[in-house]
Amino acid sequence: MFEVRTDLAVEEQESFSGEEGEIRGVSLRKWHHRGSHIRMTEVSVMNEEGARAMGKPVGTYLTLDVPEMEKQDEDYHEEVSEELGRQLKALIEKMCPENTENPSVLVVGLGNIQVTPDSLGPRVVNNLRMTRHFQAEYGEEFCRKHGLPVLSGIVPGVMAQTGMETAEIVRGIVEQTGPDMVLAIDALAARNVRRLATTIQLTDTGIHPGSGVGNHRHSLTKESLGVPVAALGIPTVVGAAAIVHGTVETLIQTLACHEGTAGYGKYMEDLDPESQYELIRELMEPEFGPMYVTPQDIDERVKRLSFTVSEGIHRALYQENGKK
Repeated sequence: MFEVRTDLAVEEQESFSGEEGEIRGVSLRKWHHRGSHIRMTEVSVMNEEGARAMGKPVGTYLTLDVPEMEKQDEDYHEEVSEELGRQLKALIEKMCPENTENPSVLVVGLGNIQVTPDSLGPRVVNNLRMTRHFQAEYGEEFCRKHGLPVLSGIVPGVMAQTGMETAEIVRGIVEQTGPDMVLAIDALAARNVRRLATTIQLTDTGIHPGSGVGNHRHSLTKESLGVPVAALGIPTVVGAAAIVHGTVETLIQTLACHEGTAGYGKYMEDLDPESQYELIRELMEPEFGPMYVTPQDIDERVKRLSFTVSEGIHRALYQENGKK
């Protein structure tokens, strides 16, 4: 069977038929705060049956739909940072119930900073105000006394740069520094072009770097690292074949409107979605290969997103200081 790759749980859920895409073993909740422009969708994979259907581990996947993120609107980005901070704070408290006041968090910026669509994680880490070094300088109680988190970060690079799996690097750092949890930041792949740089996904399941583009690496999870792992991701690429697949319905309607091409439209309409996608892929890949597409202004988008995400992390971890 074909698979239009996506890292977003909400897109997997939307691909299922039935009333509101209901799936056994999966629950769905949608909401937004009064007066807010941010819509939220929570997909909870509750058991192994749901995990098999979704192709995602058991856990909670929260999606923030932020369609205006491509605009240079400081008020909107401020609103997104505030909401992201609230959701991150709740997630951190859930994953670190024994130390909610000043948790020790290791932020891992996944990706290659030299490749713009893949540079979100490293850019976020570069924007963060780290505090763990204060412990070495002023003692173990310094952060607690001053209401600070114990925040550290690492940009482990990619295997082509280091010759090592990211999971190997992060596991060694976790063993040496002993954080309460890991927060992994990564660029994701989407199915729908409208979700590029306008969707933020938070999950408590850890992360599988490169899975959305078929480049599977060792997972960063509680099982592999020994501490809870949350993940924050934003889609920055979409497969070219997926874009074309998404326009098939429009193509069919256009072909059906003209006498000379009505037969082609009928042929496409009679194909099931799997066959439609396979046909498109067979036509495209010999000429273009497994191409992935990103917005033309991705450099500016990633730059703005990295500041918005880093500010959201500050709001989640710092107490009153996070609002300065």
